Amino acid sequence: MTMTAIGLPDPLRHSEFYRDTAWKRLFAWVLDVIAITILSIVLTPLTLFTSIFFFPLFYLCVGFAYRWATISRWSATPGMRLMSVELRDARGGPLDSGLAFLHTAGHTAAICIFPLILMSGAMMWGTSRGQGLSDMVLGTAAINRAAID
Repeated sequence: MTMTAIGLPDPLRHSEFYRDTAWKRLFAWVLDVIAITILSIVLTPLTLFTSIFFFPLFYLCVGFAYRWATISRWSATPGMRLMSVELRDARGGPLDSGLAFLHTAGHTAAICIFPLILMSGAMMWGTSRGQGLSDMVLGTAAINRAAID
């Protein structure tokens, strides 16, 4: 099946698009956390080590920039790409910069308000398209990249 502007694939008729995406997103998230941690540590000397005094905020900003930039470019973070998962908008197309910003803002808010990230994770396992909280609000979904090709 090819992706067109008609929308996201039907999870009942085309379940291969959504198969195991919740697990893949979890593993992708772990890989991205490792990458963001390394990037934050590498960037710390460029702040003349002042970021040490506000490292959680610095880490959050680096993570936001990392996610927004990569989702804008590839509609996926590097972790998602390694796990063969891509984010798609409600029309079935890749996320543009604005939607990537909103998706990243939703993810960052969920990280800052801990119950939201738990709720988002539970939603990924409990919805037919494996959508988290940000996905439901924005009409996006993570799908298997191999199913697109």
